[in-house]
Amino acid sequence: MPGPVQFEIAERGEGPYRSLAILRWVMVLIFVCFGIQKFTPQSAHGIAQYIRHSPFVGWLGVFGERGEAYVLGVVELCIAALMALGAAVPLASALGALMGVGTFLVTSSFFFTTPGVVRWSLSTDPIAWNLTGEFLFKDVVLLCVCAVLLLASLRIPELERD
Repeated sequence: MPGPVQFEIAERGEGPYRSLAILRWVMVLIFVCFGIQKFTPQSAHGIAQYIRHSPFVGWLGVFGERGEAYVLGVVELCIAALMALGAAVPLASALGALMGVGTFLVTSSFFFTTPGVVRWSLSTDPIAWNLTGEFLFKDVVLLCVCAVLLLASLRIPELERD
């Protein structure tokens, strides 16, 4: 019977896994920057439209515009801390990456939940998004980076080759 999932530090694998350290530290920097920004009035106001229309984080509105941004800022700074700690602690490596995946799944959903971001059509421009859509599109890449770090942080015995 296969054993339970084990956790690893993503970049401690053999060969090309070592370069995952670059992705880890870039994500730490991104989450620190995003987290700090949430404590500014401009950022709080800027993200309010996404939060207000989201079925996933719309409940944060109970904290008010600044409060919902503060909550997200604290979460993002915690993710940054877990990802940084993940360079030495296998469980933190997986948990930080998992939380990053969750974050970018939610922000990618804003394409579909925020009115006016994308206009779908069968014309010559099938996906017409505005600047907000372009801003959100980067989250698809960040989602993939976190997914790669998560998968590299997990060792699943039944999937290992002999």
